[in-house]
Amino acid sequence: MTGLDRRLAVAPMLDWTDRHCRYFLRLLTRHTLLYTEMVTAGAVLHGDRERLLAHDPAEHPLALQLGGSDPGELARCARVAADFGYDEVNLNVGCPSDRVQSGRFGACLMAEPDLVADCVAAMRAAADLPVTVKTRIGIDDRDSYEALTDFVGRVAGGGCEVFVVHARKAWLSGLSPKENREIPPLRHDVVYRLKRDFPGLTIILNGGLTALDQIADSLRRVDGVMIGRAAYENPYLLAEVDQRFFGSSAPPPSRHQVVRAFLPYVEMQLQGGTPLHCMTRHVLGLFRGIPGGRAWRRHLSERAHRRGASAEVLEAALQRVPETA
Repeated sequence: MTGLDRRLAVAPMLDWTDRHCRYFLRLLTRHTLLYTEMVTAGAVLHGDRERLLAHDPAEHPLALQLGGSDPGELARCARVAADFGYDEVNLNVGCPSDRVQSGRFGACLMAEPDLVADCVAAMRAAADLPVTVKTRIGIDDRDSYEALTDFVGRVAGGGCEVFVVHARKAWLSGLSPKENREIPPLRHDVVYRLKRDFPGLTIILNGGLTALDQIADSLRRVDGVMIGRAAYENPYLLAEVDQRFFGSSAPPPSRHQVVRAFLPYVEMQLQGGTPLHCMTRHVLGLFRGIPGGRAWRRHLSERAHRRGASAEVLEAALQRVPETA
């Protein structure tokens, strides 16, 4: 078993959990495990690696999520991930989009557990990194508990010790990825049962968790919890997790402190040519439900995308929210 603390993680989310988002989230929580967006094996091997994989040292602990199904290619990707300093490699066996299926990876791989096991084994042999799998509880009509345990058992045979389980099945046709996150019913009970039946594995629950009390309750039944949209849309949710779940004695940062801590990073990225809106889009929800929160969001939304927009836009937006917020 690895040394990473997996009690809480923020999910890999396409177009959301880029490096700027992760740096911002790290200002709210030092201990939560963060994940990249999914990166395909082909992109890692043939694309602009620096653009795709570069990250700030402050983002650790940090996992790279890969999409692919060729053991040899994924092994090479695992070596690249190690070279870039990632703390974990995660294989996506949960995304149901058409684009993913056409590449023979994502949720459709639940129908090929032996291939997934081979991929895991190849990655483990190639790099000294934890190799984990993010999956669903089932796909299409292959959604019995027996099918899930068969999948987990076979993949564990390839050396996977950590399974992140999105507690919904996926329909590979007929539903969009967004609908697949909302329409199939949540079955936390299935994930809890999986932990009881595989006590030697690390089982992480993903799906539908939006509050710290929910997380605490789930942690009595599984080894860890992964949250997604709730952490992105209401990021200040993470401000107290270090104290509540990781034993930190440091006081939670205020929202204003978080923004001020983000400013030097924003300045540095602006000097490197990153447009302001690429960073500020991730902080729009920081003052959600707080007096002045709408003015904060409106100011950033209207001004951050303008040519030449500077960090002053962020500072001016902050002045629209009372210091006590």
